[in-house]
Amino acid sequence: MKVIFVKDVKGKGTKGEVKNVSEGYARNYLLKNNLAIEATPGNLKGLEAQQNKEKQKEEAVVHEAEALKKRLADLEVTLKTKAGEGGRLFGSITSKQISEQLQKNHDIKIDKRKIELDQPIRALGYTTVPVKLHPDVTGEIKVHVVEQ
Repeated sequence: MKVIFVKDVKGKGTKGEVKNVSEGYARNYLLKNNLAIEATPGNLKGLEAQQNKEKQKEEAVVHEAEALKKRLADLEVTLKTKAGEGGRLFGSITSKQISEQLQKNHDIKIDKRKIELDQPIRALGYTTVPVKLHPDVTGEIKVHVVEQ
C-alpha cells in the first residue's frame, strides 16, 4: 500500500515521503496513529502543492537575505570606546556590541550568533566582519572603532 508520511517514522520514512509499506502496517499503525495518509491522487496533488509552497517560502527567505546583504554592504557601524597608547583598546568589541549598535543606529536586528567574529576587536580602526544571514548567504559589515 502506498502512503504519504505526515510525520517522521524512525526506520520507515520522513515527513512528505511517499513509500510502499505493507497493508497491515499501514492500516494498523501508520493510519491509526495519524503518522501517514493513504497516497490517493488527491492527496498526492495536495502534497505537491504543499512542497511548492514551501519551496516558494524558502526562495523568499533567500531573496530577503540577499537584500539585507546589499543593505549591510553600504552600512558602517561606529563604536566608541576607551583606548590606550598605540590604538589598543581597554577591553574589546564583541559581536553583541556590534549587534546592539546595528539595532540602535540602523534599525536592523541581527542575532549576535550570526556575526562571525573569530576574535573580539582589540584595536582602533576599520574591521570587516562577516555575517551569516542564511546558510547560503553571507554578508559583511564595516565596523569602525573610534576613541571616546
